[in-house]
Amino acid sequence: MNTKAGAVPFPRAAWTVLWIGLIAGTLDIGENLIYNHFRAITPTMVFQYIASGLVGMVSFDMGGASVALGVAIHFTIALTWTAIFYVASRRIRVMRERPVMTGFVYGVIVYLVMNFIVLPLTRVPPLRHSPTLITRINALVPLLFCIGLTISLLVRWSDSRLGRPAAT
Repeated sequence: MNTKAGAVPFPRAAWTVLWIGLIAGTLDIGENLIYNHFRAITPTMVFQYIASGLVGMVSFDMGGASVALGVAIHFTIALTWTAIFYVASRRIRVMRERPVMTGFVYGVIVYLVMNFIVLPLTRVPPLRHSPTLITRINALVPLLFCIGLTISLLVRWSDSRLGRPAAT
């Protein structure tokens, strides 16, 4: 097989991205469901809201189909962010050497990209009120811990399990 020294064969890399993305996505949506429970927002409504990014307001009339679509969209996004981090970490040494710092930085990047680039391009219904500091913090903190830090630490842990040093 013709791979670079230290490179992970595609199937192993794909499995690594899959399990890390599923863990990070589960932590992220779990936090979201708990937070919204206290706001009297049901899991059905959360996933229909996610689905509305693709199909618009009709998602709230689609029942289980839009819930399933919302779940699929959520985990596709989590897997995409995981894959981006994983590929970047193969090329950017500091991402392997400083997983806590880069995990938090990555969480901020995910927050900024999702909120100021991706969401405005979707069909998600506009907010009734401007976001408050509390809602911004609640949007950022889970991305710092559930996405950024989780992905970074699990990529580092996966590398150590495969006998790859943090810095190559």
